[in-house]
Order: sequence, then C-alpha cells, then structure tokens
Amino acid sequence: MKQKFQLLVALTLFFNLNAMAQVKLPALISNGMVLQRNVPLNIWGWAKAGEKVTVTFKNKTYQTTTTTEGKWKLQLAKAEAGGPFEMEIKASNQLLIKDILIGEVWLCSGQSNMAFKMDLAKAKYPEVIANATNPNIRQLNVPEKYNFGTPIADVKMEGWKTADPQNVLKFSAVGYFFAKEIYAKYKVPIGLILSSWGGTPAEAWMSEEALIPFPKFAAAANRLKDSVYFNGIKAKDNKAREDWYQFIKKGDLGYLEATKWSAPELPTADWKTLQMPGTIETQGAGNVDGAIWFRKEIILPEGVQNAAATLYMGYLMDQDTIYVNGVKVGVSPNKYAERKYAVPQNLLKAGRNVITVRLINRSGPGGFIKDKKYELVVGNQSFKLNGDWLYKIGVKTPPQPNETVFHYQPGGVYNAMIYPLLNYNIKGALWYQGEANVGRAPEYLNLFQSLIVDWRKQFNQGDFPFLFVQLANYLETKNEPADSKWAELREAQLLTLNTQKTGMAVTADIGEWNDVHPLNKEDVGKRLALAAQKVAYNEKNVVFSGPIYQSHAIKANKIWLSFNHVGSGLMAKGNPVLNYFSIAGADGKFVWAKAEIVGDQVVVWNDTIQNPTAVRYGWADNPAGANLYNKEGLPASSFRTDRE
Repeated sequence: MKQKFQLLVALTLFFNLNAMAQVKLPALISNGMVLQRNVPLNIWGWAKAGEKVTVTFKNKTYQTTTTTEGKWKLQLAKAEAGGPFEMEIKASNQLLIKDILIGEVWLCSGQSNMAFKMDLAKAKYPEVIANATNPNIRQLNVPEKYNFGTPIADVKMEGWKTADPQNVLKFSAVGYFFAKEIYAKYKVPIGLILSSWGGTPAEAWMSEEALIPFPKFAAAANRLKDSVYFNGIKAKDNKAREDWYQFIKKGDLGYLEATKWSAPELPTADWKTLQMPGTIETQGAGNVDGAIWFRKEIILPEGVQNAAATLYMGYLMDQDTIYVNGVKVGVSPNKYAERKYAVPQNLLKAGRNVITVRLINRSGPGGFIKDKKYELVVGNQSFKLNGDWLYKIGVKTPPQPNETVFHYQPGGVYNAMIYPLLNYNIKGALWYQGEANVGRAPEYLNLFQSLIVDWRKQFNQGDFPFLFVQLANYLETKNEPADSKWAELREAQLLTLNTQKTGMAVTADIGEWNDVHPLNKEDVGKRLALAAQKVAYNEKNVVFSGPIYQSHAIKANKIWLSFNHVGSGLMAKGNPVLNYFSIAGADGKFVWAKAEIVGDQVVVWNDTIQNPTAVRYGWADNPAGANLYNKEGLPASSFRTDRE
C-alpha cells in the first residue's frame, strides 16, 4: 500500500513538473490573431526556467531560452500585410497557432460608449449587421477586470473573433465602423482589441507611475493595495446595499398585500394618475426613492392571442420588473438598458389587458425617460403606451447608500486590462471616454494628456497615434447661454490636440438629449477613420476634422473668428443662419449673437453690445442646432475665446 502511495506521489510530481515545463502563451497570441504589419513583432510567454523555446513563422526560425522566472520573449522580423499564416512554437511541448493575419491592430478603450456593442444598435443597423461577413476584420474582447497592486500579466479571453452577422453583435460598434472604413480604404486586415468598461474615469486607466503627479489618486491606489482595507470596504458596501434592498423587500406593499399589485384584477380606486413618460417628481408626487408601481390598461382586438408580441418600455429610472396580465415578462437592472421584452404567446387576450411596472428608484428622478419607445407591438399592429398611468408607492426609502465602485478607482483597470496588452504590437489607440470626468475639466486636461504619454511609454512602441471622441451632446437644451460642465470637458479634449499625433472626432451633433449612449455610432467610427487617415496613415489631402477655433480679432462692435480645418470652406448646415453663437461685453454676461460667414472667417455681434470682449460657440451640455461645419460635412468643435 505504501509503495502504491509513493508511486502515486511520484507520478503526480512528474506530471505537475511536466505541466510547468510546457510553454504557455498569453491569451492575445492565439488562433485568428491579427499581428501589426511593418514592425518587429513581439511574441512572448512562459515555460520552465532555462528551457529553450523555438518559434517558426513565415519560414524563419527564432530561438531563445527562458529566464530564471520562466519568462521568454522573441522579436520576429517585420512582415507585410497578408495571411492567413501559421506559427509553430516548440519547447517541451509543441503549439500551432492557425489563421494568423498581418495588418493593422487598434486598441479600443474608454468607457461605455466604446464598450457599446453592435447588438445594442441592431435595430438601427440591421443591414450593416446582415452584411458584416468579413474575415479580414477581427476583434479580441478583454474581459472587465480590475486589480490593485501587482499588474496582471495575462487574463483569460474568448479569443479572436472574425466579423460575421453573429460575431459582430459583440464587436464595439464604434470600433467596427472604424475598422469597416479603414479596411475599405486600405484593404488590409484589421484587428480590434476592445478593452473598455462603462463608467470608468480616466484615472482608472493610468499606471501607478502615471498617477504619481496626482497625489489624491496615487494615495487612493496605494490604499487599495492593502487587502484588509480593500475587503473591509467591500464588506461594508455589500452590507449597506443588501440592507437597503431588504428594507424594500420587507416593506413593499405591492408584494405584501394579499392581492399583489401585479394582479390584473387588483382594485385601483386609491391609485393616482401620472402622465408617462416623465418623472414623478415633476408631477407633484415628490421625491420618491424606493419601490413605485405603475399600471396601465389597454384594450386589444380579436386575434392577438396567437400573434408574436413585443413590449417596448423605453428607458426606466432605475430598475424594473414588468408584468403583463400578472405574468413577469422582463427585468432590467439599471436605466441604461433599453427595455424590449418578448411577451409569451397566449398571454395577451382580446379586450382588457394590464401592464404593470414595479420600479425601484435608487436616487434622484424616477419614472420613464422621455422621447423613447413605449408601445406594445402585436404582429403588425402597434399600441402606444404614452399617456395616463396609474401609480402607487410600494415603499419609500432614503436614497441607496453610496458605495465604492472599485473599477472606478485609480489604476485598477489599467493593471488588469491594459498591462496584459503591453507587449502586443499595435498601430494606435481609439479612445471614447470623458463622461465619468464631467465636472472635473481642468483636472481632466492634465489626466488625459498624462494618460496618452503614459500609454506610449508603457507600450514602448513610440508615439503611436491616439485618436479620441469628443463628448456628444447630452441633457436638455437651455433657452439662454449658460455655463456648462459638458462644454468644459469638451474643451479639455480639444486642448489635448496639442499632444502630438492625436486626432479628435467631434460628435456634439449626433447625441441624444435623454441618452448618454447615442445610437449613431456609424458617424463616430467614420470620423475617427478620417482622423486616422491623417494622423496614422499620413494622407496629405484628406479633410479629417471640422473647423477648429484658432484666433479672434475685435473690430468695432464685432468679433472676427479664424479657424483651422476649414476644408473647402465654411458653411451653416441645414439653415442659412449660424446658430449657437453667444457674445459678451465688459460685464462678462453672454447673450445670443448674430453670426455670418465671411470667407474663411465667422463674424459675430449683437447690436446691443458696443464693446464685445468674448465669443462662445456651442457652449452647452446640449448645443442642439449648432451648425458651423466645413463643406466636407464635418462639424466645428465648441469653443470659447474667454479662456485665453
């Protein structure tokens, strides 16, 4: 028996040592990968200390020996675009990587508008998705992960995916439209590495070294290295969240009463009426956090029982459970998801039907967001749900307690989502982020510029092109000129163009006032692709930007503005009159101004101001109607002359 045990131990040790000796590759280096053309290529991995590793690629063989830590790295010769190729890697074991393409590799990063998948825009782009088959466009999706302290060398990934109508649903929408344009122009394979996470501020994407000039963030990152501190915060936040939801669960009358409020036959004489979509706060119901129930009756014609039905409930604030005739048909966790719920067959009936919404409002306004789709579609018939809704409060609570969102903290996502990529050769980076830093524009200007410098240093691949998206228009419009936190953030992004080899896509004309995630991702991708043609591919004759404010001169009661990137000329798009210019006199108070194009300049004035001092353009959270473009159809960035 003892001999058998000793043999088992020996065999186990042998197989474990053998497994340790076998060469291992990072998740990036796998079947279907796209390698960057025209640069020496980094290939790396792990094996037993002192082991010889051989890589064969394109009829050339490369060898190295692992370090005492079991690491190895080789640099392969430059290669032209093409493929597919295979790569063989030998050590104590042998690996074969298939279907390799050589082309252009772009890192796509930022927050939710970069993470926004084609799946979320399939209603807007059905033909694009149906025709998405292109084996030369591929994406690798880096999983959402954070880590404090030691950066992570490798993370598990699903692998490289080739564009087709199914796979493209998981592609970044901005990234895919960018890749589609670049491929159409240059006919080389395009590899996208999507490393993005909704809600993340810029500081979350910076290395520990880059955070040093920002003491507040450096200190926060350092504290989170302490596992006791980290776990204590996590436990405290979890308990506060669970207690808040338990309070709702135990106190919600909609669940506690004998007849549940989702029941279609529930008496509703004591329910009140609101107009939806809208917020309850603006209709006299007061500030209500907690559980609020809404009900609406609709009368349906004969024949609905066997028809396919879909319930569209727009965007709700914040978390919903929705019932049709007492049966739960859908749940969504937050206000950023479109509610589109399939209604089970035979649930609907001719005559009276009841739709019930249980809404958990965590804090701030609660209700149905305006200008979204609220309707029941049955077969080829549509039944609008706007208008009167009954409502009743199930339980009122204090706002949900604030908690630490760890992936928002400095350095965390850099360590787990950028650091593992640093050896991989890239052409450049696409960046769509900034919403999470609104309200901190002066700080963001320094953060963003530092981030670009940091990434270029950490990748050690020179000053690669860094292309970014200026924030889209968002929130309600205002009738008079006013200060704007969103405009200030856009200005910080605009000023970042002073960093070499950067390009910016202006999008303040394609946002949605009620949605921080506008559906129009095609124009974003196309404008980034234009910037790439200039910044990354050195095209001399491409007009890649809309007008950018350069300087101004005050002449009598008018201010003359000069611009870069006027293309073949300035124009007022969609309206003979230029909109969204404001002007101020010595008192610094801005009023709406008249403006007209004179050659390649814009002249701005207001007859009531004889000694103007400053002009602003598009200076608002949502500058709807701002219409200064060049004749190539690219919009001007917002700006202010009074920053100088």
